[in-house]
Order: sequence, then structure tokens, then C-alpha cells
Amino acid sequence: MKHSEAFVKLVEDAKTRVSETTPEDVLEKQRNDEQFHLVDVREDNEWENGHATGAIHIGRGVLERDIEKMIPNKSDLVVLYCGGGFRSALAADNVQRMGYTRVLSMDGGIRAWREKGYPQSIPGKEPSRCS
Repeated sequence: MKHSEAFVKLVEDAKTRVSETTPEDVLEKQRNDEQFHLVDVREDNEWENGHATGAIHIGRGVLERDIEKMIPNKSDLVVLYCGGGFRSALAADNVQRMGYTRVLSMDGGIRAWREKGYPQSIPGKEPSRCS
């Protein structure tokens, strides 16, 4: 997808304040049973078409409104992802501004997760497994 120049500049600015992680690191955390919140910030219809196994959904449009109800401990590790890593970087920037101290944006988003064949869940179906 070709993004507008202004959007890309906004994301690049946010990324100067946000720490990023990789799908490999997130999967490793899951396999090691590390405690963290994997949050899908995509739109509802994107979530319904499949998401990373273990993720919760807090859409970008309601994230700032709802995150404190869903993740009240601001020192918990929160990993955000979207389609490719742009919206999650913007979201991570705002979540940090709300006082969350351990926030990561998953670079590459669900596209990179899927390209690697990592486990996904689709509502109403069994989660797919990675090899």
C-alpha cells in the first residue's frame, strides 16, 4: 500500500520515540510463556479475518479510550501490532504518553507474522499452527 507523504512523516516521527520488536521476538516470548499483552490495533474487519494467536483486540480508534480498562497495570509489557507496523507505532507513541512504560511496536505487523507462517486465530475456527 502506498501511504501519503504526510502519514509516513508522522509515523517516522513517532518511531523516534517508540521501541520496536520483531515477529520472531514476539513468538519467542510466547513460546517461553513470558507475560505480556499482545494487542492487535487493526480495524474490526481486519481482526475478524485473522490475527496472531494469543492477541487481544483493541482497535486503533478506541485504543486510548479502552486500554486502561483492559490493561490497567501500566508497567506490564504491551506489544502492539497492525498490518505493517505503521499504525502500531503511532499507537505505541500515544500509549507511552498515557504512562505505559514497557511498550513495543511489532515491526512488519501481521503481514510479517503471516509471511513467517506463525500461528493465527480466525474467529470461529481453530487456530492455525506454525511448524
